[in-house]
Amino acid sequence: MTSDPTVVVVGGGLAGLRTVEELRARGHQGAITLIGAEARPPYDRPPLSKKLMTGELDDTSLRADLGSLEVRLRLSETATQLWPGILGTDAGEYRFDALVIATGAVPVRLPGPGPQHVLRTADDALALRTLLRPGTRLSIVGAGWIGAELATAARTRGCAVTVLEAASTPLAAAVGSTVGGITARWYAEAGVELRLGQKVQSIEHGGIALAGGGWQPADVVVTAVGVRPAAAWLDGSPVRLENGIAVDGQLRTSVPGVFAAGDCASFWSARFGRQLRFEHWDVALHAPEVVASNVLGDGMQYDPVPYFWSEQFGRMVQYVGWHGDADQLVWRGDPRAQKWGVGWLAGGRLRAMLTVSSPRDLLQARRLIEGGGRVDAPKLSDPAVAVRDCAI
Repeated sequence: MTSDPTVVVVGGGLAGLRTVEELRARGHQGAITLIGAEARPPYDRPPLSKKLMTGELDDTSLRADLGSLEVRLRLSETATQLWPGILGTDAGEYRFDALVIATGAVPVRLPGPGPQHVLRTADDALALRTLLRPGTRLSIVGAGWIGAELATAARTRGCAVTVLEAASTPLAAAVGSTVGGITARWYAEAGVELRLGQKVQSIEHGGIALAGGGWQPADVVVTAVGVRPAAAWLDGSPVRLENGIAVDGQLRTSVPGVFAAGDCASFWSARFGRQLRFEHWDVALHAPEVVASNVLGDGMQYDPVPYFWSEQFGRMVQYVGWHGDADQLVWRGDPRAQKWGVGWLAGGRLRAMLTVSSPRDLLQARRLIEGGGRVDAPKLSDPAVAVRDCAI
């Protein structure tokens, strides 16, 4: 590869834009093309279910100076095929020396002929916001992060909100039923009806047909049951797919010169010893530093301690790490209080921590997880002891 390779970045979100910025910041002088499936220039997604939905914001554009970045911006184009050295879209073909795939993810939709909204793009959010008026009967399918945030915003707009969740607790897939169950009372306190263990059969006109024959009337239905990596267009290509686009510790795919980052990529984590994929803003922000470095041949490794936050029902919920291999759960403080936390340990080492309205604990936990050392579980359970002082 030449010192100034021709780079194509497919994906017009934060990860794509940050890749362009990092390439230029590292002195890359070659041609860069940024291709986005949406008609909008890059924008921030986290506010879509928060301040944009409540009306505090109308625009979340990232305000990038694309002119100074000297990037060829191609909007409203979708990647369709990949050949050696060539990316095909629904509008043409692009030759490249290096390709960075940052196509993100697409929301899962449920069966049925009725109208259902999803919340992934700015257009999704703006269209939904116009429907959230006082008295609107809103039904949200899914009590995950997005479902909780949307329920919070809809209540501030005066909607009558019902959340349907197939699992026995909110956030069961994200943090497990033991921890997720603590959040169930938050819904009731906010005036949101939460129906747990309720599977959906189909979305119909005027409401939701429930598994078992029930009916949930609704003026507006939002499906918030998760997303899938936007990688189906690579089926049949030489790029290996494993829970998205499989990349190594340098974010390289199985095809030389092709990289992937963000929601669409599952990366090898030496820290956790497996392929992992996260749909977090923090990943889209920082993974491009590694991608840009490695496009230019520097060999940087990517092995983050994942971080995520959610604002719901008047609480700041933050999560750091990965608890998939944890063998011990340690409560920090009383989960009935406004401020509390919970840590996941594996072999005595802190692997993940969730905090509610305790940002200092979260920051210190992140540093402990990065260090990989053991912690004293009884000390960790005592909120009077600083998290950093729990290291052994």
